[in-house]
Amino acid sequence: MSLDERIVQGLRIVIDREQCVGFGDCLKEAPEAFSLDPDTIATFLEPERVERARLLRACDACPVDAITVYDERGTQIVP
Repeated sequence: MSLDERIVQGLRIVIDREQCVGFGDCLKEAPEAFSLDPDTIATFLEPERVERARLLRACDACPVDAITVYDERGTQIVP
């Protein structure tokens, strides 16, 4: 499994690169946080620049649930 992971504002954000199909909904919500790489797969830019609520909306915008978010306790909160 190909995962890209970051800890941002106490949140563990995981992009499942195999599940991503490149719709780009995450970067429409938070273009500072995400981008599409040359293979049109979501990748991180600077998610720490985005306020928490908007970052969560961007992660939740993924129509194929390729982005998972866990809170400080390790509980999955998105999707």
